[in-house]
Amino acid sequence: MSGRLASARRIAVKIGSSLLVERDNGDLRRAWLDALLDDVAALRQNGAEVLLVSSGAIALGRGSLGLPAGTLTLEDSQAAAAAGQIRLAHAYQESLARHRIAVAQVLLTADDTEQRRRYLNARATLMRLLALGAVPVINENDTVATDEIRFGDNDRLAARVAAMIGCEALVLLSDIDGLYERDPGLHPDAAFVPEVNEISPQVEAMAGASRSGLGRGGMTTKLQAARIALNAGCHMAIADGRRNNPLAALRHGGRATWFVSQANPALARKRWIAGGLRAAGTVVVDAGAVAALRGGKSLLPAGVLAIEGQFERGDAVLVRDAAGSDLARGLIAYSADEARRIIRRRTAEIEAILGYRGRAEMIHRDDLALL
Repeated sequence: MSGRLASARRIAVKIGSSLLVERDNGDLRRAWLDALLDDVAALRQNGAEVLLVSSGAIALGRGSLGLPAGTLTLEDSQAAAAAGQIRLAHAYQESLARHRIAVAQVLLTADDTEQRRRYLNARATLMRLLALGAVPVINENDTVATDEIRFGDNDRLAARVAAMIGCEALVLLSDIDGLYERDPGLHPDAAFVPEVNEISPQVEAMAGASRSGLGRGGMTTKLQAARIALNAGCHMAIADGRRNNPLAALRHGGRATWFVSQANPALARKRWIAGGLRAAGTVVVDAGAVAALRGGKSLLPAGVLAIEGQFERGDAVLVRDAAGSDLARGLIAYSADEARRIIRRRTAEIEAILGYRGRAEMIHRDDLALL
């Protein structure tokens, strides 16, 4: 199973609070972080793009602000996050600078992965950062999130992000080396589960509560993350992050539970677009655009004959040919009103017409599924 990490071209890694922050004094475990980011640099040298989803801001910030141990109020959690996020981002930046790797901080809320317009914006930003060679470091935006919109843990956030950008592997580094049939802290003879192909009721029954005292997630949230990842065509591993260089250990066959997806990210995304979304409108295209789309290309404004219905940027739309036959479904990069203004126009004319430099494609090929 370690070959799945070695062969993955896009990898998300989630780092838990209990790994990053010393329990007794709230200090950052800098030597451990440096070793982890050495692993990240090695994965990049092997040709992989790497994205990090990091906990730890609240745990770091509460010490800086002198907040007491124990459960924090929402307001204190937000204040601690604001103070801790600066320390956390600086630590990542300083450590990866040793490898001449740029770092970008991205703060997300649940809405950023569920509302399609914001989803497209977040996805485009992350994809561009990866293309520019940066390592995005993502955390939940605890300074503005409320109980109604927060993820509540970074396991599910990591899975949502991995699904959003089509990761082939997601690694949840934790203070446990994988899934057991029972809680090994309470049952030392509990059997280890090396591989899972389906999140069945029997697998769900193996989950227990978090006992780390620092993070908000437990095995239940890790299984929820696994369900999201598997549906998106992404393999997921739960691995022990307490030792130095945990990704190198995993890459060379270290112990972990692998959740194995039966699909691939591109196929899973296309299936979601093709059948999982209600079409808000229709885009009618000419014969040249039909041929381009069937050849695997994006839909450009010049190939569009008409726009039907009312929709917003990021909504799903049907793509039809001039004879009225359904050709594809896709996530459109412009609102209906904007799209009507740029149909039959060249890409170079978009900025002059709309007053801003929009995307060259009306529907990018990654956001389009042929029917």
